[in-house]
Amino acid sequence: MHAIVARQSGGPEVLELAEVDRPTPGPGQLLIKVAATGVNFIETYQRGGMYQVPFPFTPGSEAAGTVEELGEGVENFAVGTRVATAEGTKCYAGYAVLDAAKALPVPDGVDDLTAAALPLQGMTAHYLINSSFKVEPGHTVMTHAGAGGVGLLLIQLLKERGARVITTASSAAKGELARDAGADHVLRYEGFPHHVRELTNGKGVDVVYDGVGRNTFDGSLSCLRTRGTLVLFGAASGAVPPVDPQRLNAGGSLTLTRPSLAHFLLNEQERRWRSAEIFAAAEKGRLLVRIGATYPLAEARRAHEDLEGRRTTGKVLLVP
Repeated sequence: MHAIVARQSGGPEVLELAEVDRPTPGPGQLLIKVAATGVNFIETYQRGGMYQVPFPFTPGSEAAGTVEELGEGVENFAVGTRVATAEGTKCYAGYAVLDAAKALPVPDGVDDLTAAALPLQGMTAHYLINSSFKVEPGHTVMTHAGAGGVGLLLIQLLKERGARVITTASSAAKGELARDAGADHVLRYEGFPHHVRELTNGKGVDVVYDGVGRNTFDGSLSCLRTRGTLVLFGAASGAVPPVDPQRLNAGGSLTLTRPSLAHFLLNEQERRWRSAEIFAAAEKGRLLVRIGATYPLAEARRAHEDLEGRRTTGKVLLVP
């Protein structure tokens, strides 16, 4: 089968299409024929060396496909079942092996591309508003990168929850996408803390969801109301330098948290809760999934270049 392999860390140019052996499922595992694979920023960090991985390395934790073979002891799935995952490995490939406990059943009303686009970013949006900071009707929320994969889903879920949503976007076109998703106010990044204070009559917002990191962190802190919460869940612009906790006191007894999806998928029950709610919302048309770009598997390098160059909106997928 074909798979993408990086033999050393580096830029997108290290991603190569290679012929490799098809994997075999072990006990408690599934072999799936991959229909589509999600491309996420974490893979650029792994490829580039920010996150340590063993090389040669095949990226990819998010995919959807059809079960082709069952490992020993698997009883809750059958060959032909459609599944997705946000916790796979080596998913930039035609076939992938995943633990049955981490496989998410895909409803009939959700197509393969949508199923591949939802697990990581959909369940991220779910834990952000339900677990990192529980959003209630009437809350005023700031989220960055409103036209991104997480951003577009987050805005929709926040509006369904009854929140007022302020977001940022880097261009007019991206701003329109955020507005279409339901954002109440769309700001450019330059000077956004000042504009947030204007929009909130100087009070600030209840929570900021920040997946951008270095370039927005200071501004995000300054947008918070007294006892507000900053949820830093990504580093698209780079890692945030060490923070003096006294800044949280000076800002008004603020709360700072740095969550990761894996810590909010601790067991099968939690996985099924989050994924079932996200898939149901998509199936019923309450959550619209924007697939901004699809690339053949062989063009993984170009997908990474476009993602890192901020030339994409919504979800980026590879199709074997």
